[in-house]
Amino acid sequence: MVAPVPNTAFRWLRNGDEAFAAMLEAIEAARHSVRLETYIFSAGEPGDRFLAALLRAQQRGVRTHVLVDAWGSQDLADSYWESLRQAGGEFRWFNERTHRGFMFRDHRKLLVCDEQIAFVGGFNHAPEYVGDGVTCGWCDVGLHVAGPLAGPLANSFDKMFTRAELRHGAFMRVMGTGAHARIPSPDGDLLMSGPGRGFSTLKRALQKDLKHARRVQIMAAYFLPTWKLRRALTSAARRGGQVQIILPGQSDVPLAQLASRRLYRLLLAAGVEVYEYQPQILHAKLVLIDDLAYVGSANLDTRSLHINYELTLRLRNERVAEGGRRVFAEALTHCKRITRADWQASQTFWTRLKQRWAYFILARMDLYLARRQLAGLR
Repeated sequence: MVAPVPNTAFRWLRNGDEAFAAMLEAIEAARHSVRLETYIFSAGEPGDRFLAALLRAQQRGVRTHVLVDAWGSQDLADSYWESLRQAGGEFRWFNERTHRGFMFRDHRKLLVCDEQIAFVGGFNHAPEYVGDGVTCGWCDVGLHVAGPLAGPLANSFDKMFTRAELRHGAFMRVMGTGAHARIPSPDGDLLMSGPGRGFSTLKRALQKDLKHARRVQIMAAYFLPTWKLRRALTSAARRGGQVQIILPGQSDVPLAQLASRRLYRLLLAAGVEVYEYQPQILHAKLVLIDDLAYVGSANLDTRSLHINYELTLRLRNERVAEGGRRVFAEALTHCKRITRADWQASQTFWTRLKQRWAYFILARMDLYLARRQLAGLR
């Protein structure tokens, strides 16, 4: 008789302090392999602690692989990783700065230890993520994964790592439609998305799940969903469902905040509840649809939906979704609700003009330039 495969266990990570402590503990406990992939890695806190932990892991015989996006981490010197290389660890830049495909970035955040423990979410390895997200540090969300689902996550890392040194044109030819993939498992679906051919697995899944949704809660650092996703959200609210969206009250990308605010009038008119997070910069990426939870690196904006390489877990699990709702409810206590009347009263001709131009640049021009560059790389 074959023993049943144990289910994956999940634990929500509500801020940088929780996430970094759990990740460092997992690296210290690793016995066979460590895979780390991130968009931004900075020297200092907490990056230096991670480098030291990775170095110790490699020195005790653990196979250590690190993949960092060159554009996102352009302020980090290549020599920073020399100690890890000399110890036998492997480090690679994704799409180095000299490559012509700079529009296409590895925005994924992933840590896998021994193919049994994994971490996904929005946390980069940089000082601004240290803290509780309320009194200090950006507000972000992650998920600790323990069990069989860590295996497919490790495989997705390997796919990116083995091809990272190719120039982007060659990378795209090798990837083909592989940038978009949905890998199902008993514990949930792994959604991989990126530029190139193929319909975005993330967009397809969201549109299908929103079609009959009764309760939707979203935390989004950057919010520029496609027209079909906007229609799905407003339709859910108009048919009597509850749709709540937490967006940044302060943003590290003011242009993105302006572009998102252009959508407030439409959302509020449909009955969507819009909130802005007040204490710190909001960087979270979380979507809850009934008993489904989406968590990973992808924002609901043009770049994540069409341009960047992203990694998202889609989990149909009532306990995970309930845990996500507790995270959402906690964040909601630190938010200001945007009412329709107050929003209309705050809008001047000048603010509306800025919002319109920001939307055009990020929702239209960014995608146009990316498609032009992609065509030139093939």
